[in-house]
Amino acid sequence: MADLEQTLGYQFVRRELLEQALTHSSQAREVESAQPVASKRNGDNEQLEFLGDAVLGLITTEELFHHFPQFREGELSKLRAHLVSEKHLIRVAQVLELGQYLRLGRGEEKSGGRNKTALLVDALEAILGAMYVDSGLETVRRVVLNHIVSPELEIIARNGSNLPLNDYKSALQEKLQAMGRPQPTYVLVKERGPEHSKTFTVQARLLKADQPETELVGQAEGSTKKNAEQGVARQLLEYLESPPSGKRSRVPGEGPVAKP
Repeated sequence: MADLEQTLGYQFVRRELLEQALTHSSQAREVESAQPVASKRNGDNEQLEFLGDAVLGLITTEELFHHFPQFREGELSKLRAHLVSEKHLIRVAQVLELGQYLRLGRGEEKSGGRNKTALLVDALEAILGAMYVDSGLETVRRVVLNHIVSPELEIIARNGSNLPLNDYKSALQEKLQAMGRPQPTYVLVKERGPEHSKTFTVQARLLKADQPETELVGQAEGSTKKNAEQGVARQLLEYLESPPSGKRSRVPGEGPVAKP
């Protein structure tokens, strides 16, 4: 624990919070099963992970708001989606070597739980939640900026690009939630090619805000279903961020298909 605290640059007042943040449910349930039935439930990191996810989102959003005053809402949403994505957070968790500190049940230990992306990312978010409970938002802000946000923004700047290729599905989800609009449904409409080199075609429908009618149908191809879904999500996101005049010209009638 002391080594991890030194890496984070923070010493917990309540060390038990850090221990809970590193405790997977498999280990907590094993401990419970070895105790009398009436014993109290052992704490795992699920609630702290829930809290840490929210804290991470708030700090990241606030930092981007101040750091990029020239960005439009859509650009900020894309960048935030990247910074809080599993793809980025797993790299942070690996740099912090969180796997060696996890408290796992025997089953998870045998199945390689210390290297599982979901467990590592959940533990990282749970640690942020534990820090917030232990000493408040400013402490967490320092760790989030030092380990999660600032290093990645520096990499993006060095590569000569403000925005990375990122999770358009998450960015679209956040955009639609902010607008109070329903989420699209991704449908696989075609797959072709040999088994080792398939091409997948996915469609997604953007529904109107005030009525259950289709405003736009996006369609994209990809070498995997996930890639195709990202492509169609990007189309719908770009449509939502285009000026009203552009939307009218691209949508001559109800439910057009947006070409990739």
